[in-house]
Amino acid sequence: MTISSDPYALAERAAASIATASTVPAHDVAVILGTGLADAAAALGQPTSRHDLGTLDGLPDAFVAHQRSEVWSIDVGGRRVLAFLGRLHLYQGFSAVEVAHPVRTAIAAGCGTVVITNAAGALRPDLGPGDLVLISDHLNLTGVSPLTGLPTGDGRPSPFVDLVGVWTPELRALARRVDGSLAEGVYAQVPGPHFETPAEIRMMQAMGADLVGMSSVLEAIAARQLGAELLGLSLVTNLSAGLAPDGVSPGSIIGVAERRAADVGRFIREVVLGL
Repeated sequence: MTISSDPYALAERAAASIATASTVPAHDVAVILGTGLADAAAALGQPTSRHDLGTLDGLPDAFVAHQRSEVWSIDVGGRRVLAFLGRLHLYQGFSAVEVAHPVRTAIAAGCGTVVITNAAGALRPDLGPGDLVLISDHLNLTGVSPLTGLPTGDGRPSPFVDLVGVWTPELRALARRVDGSLAEGVYAQVPGPHFETPAEIRMMQAMGADLVGMSSVLEAIAARQLGAELLGLSLVTNLSAGLAPDGVSPGSIIGVAERRAADVGRFIREVVLGL
């Protein structure tokens, strides 16, 4: 996939493809499902349509093996949910602008609320595998932005975006009404695909991070630029480097996420019903 010189126009075309394929003119909520969490989509509800992303204009069929390149349209209590069962990553060779394309597409499709999920490593001793954590703020440690080089003027949004409160406090409050036991934390995105060194983990702890992963932040920046409300959910799948006695492995991360996927989907469904 190559993003055109105008990613906004490409997102509009992709959104039109989704509207045609799903026969739903506009959606309300987007859900981006992270590593091992594809089965959360079924817990959201029965899809009225499901499509391979590679068949939709501007969306690639190039997801990593542990994710699914599908998008579902689901009716949740009268709200139309657009669920992406996977995402794009910097470590696949996609640019920051390309990584943000699915979330831009969802917003062009009408989604004013975006739920971004991920599998994350914990940097705090009170967080352990299986815990679901609300993202309260983030650190962009990728060295790139999805807003770099975008066209301006002619009514396009400014790339100079205020990120205070990027993860919508009101949505976190709603999530806590669904489950008052949820912790909150600051999430750090790194490029990957390698895992972090113990020294890098100590650095992130000193910077105030509670969680670390390889996604989500670039999507959040792009969504905020377009005015969407954001709820971030990190599923802790492992202790970070230097904290995990047996080290970090992709297999164990995916296993924890798959075991908790249905629970995560049911939680998101309750949040959507409370909107």
